[in-house]
Amino acid sequence: MGKGRLEAFTDGVVAIIITIMVLEIKVPPGADLTAFSSSLPILFTYALSFLNIGIFWNNHHHMLHAATRVDGKVLWANLLLLFWLSLVPFVISWIDKTGFEPLPIACYGIVLSMAAISYHWLQQTILNCSGNHSVLATVIGRDLKGKLSVALYVGAIGLSFLSPWLALLTYVTVALMWLVPDRRIEAFAKKE
Repeated sequence: MGKGRLEAFTDGVVAIIITIMVLEIKVPPGADLTAFSSSLPILFTYALSFLNIGIFWNNHHHMLHAATRVDGKVLWANLLLLFWLSLVPFVISWIDKTGFEPLPIACYGIVLSMAAISYHWLQQTILNCSGNHSVLATVIGRDLKGKLSVALYVGAIGLSFLSPWLALLTYVTVALMWLVPDRRIEAFAKKE
């Protein structure tokens, strides 16, 4: 099975997710700095979520570029990843409406954790489809950054109930870790 349809479908879903997120942002209630500053928390959450969606999309793109083929299991694993990513607009809207309460911020971490776990499952199904000696298997290696990300997300979920802002800072830290795609996959992409 070719990977072109999977890539196109994923691109479309990610575009819709980002569109929904931006449509959820409400304009400031006035035209002064006080009104604008009241919108800063949700703008921060939107920016973080946009970055996270972009990171998943970017790494997904690179992973599929290195993949040789996909099968039905890969399609289902991809759908699971997209399901969790599609919950991001819901959770950031909930964070905004509740004023950054601990439970919605913990749920944001749950969604990010499940997206990361789903991404790992997608990666594994692609590896199973492509073979353990494929280029993708070589460039992914032991995926320590992926495992560390899940651990930080899970830690931040608990931290949400002690300090929601520290939990958000942890989510930012994970995003910054992934801002640059895996250099090994980048090197492979340049050879193509």
